[in-house]
Amino acid sequence: QVQLVESGGGLVQAGGSLRLSCATSGQTVSNYPMAWFRQAPGKEREFVAGISWTSTTYYADAVKGRFTISRDYAENTVFLQMNSLKPEDTAVYSCATRGFRQSASTSKNDYNYWGQGTQVTVSS
Repeated sequence: QVQLVESGGGLVQAGGSLRLSCATSGQTVSNYPMAWFRQAPGKEREFVAGISWTSTTYYADAVKGRFTISRDYAENTVFLQMNSLKPEDTAVYSCATRGFRQSASTSKNDYNYWGQGTQVTVSS
């Protein structure tokens, strides 16, 4: 049974930083694509960043150059380092994964395991 548990969200001022964590159990992060999505109130869930099982990384244009996705094999955890945060980054951030060595995807419909989400609020 795959379980994803996010942590690290909170309230931060514009220009600040946060690091989100996604602790994974039931699979090893080295063999599965992982991604972060976010959903702001009244908006659709959108892709933020992803990392393939071959370690290729992908970013939404809105976060490119500010966010970095990475993983720690020993901790079986995926991270999202968020710098230069903006009020428009405010959302619930969730991590997701899909099948063994499947390709990475920016579509939320391609992921079948999700964490519960962590709230990120950026004040102006």
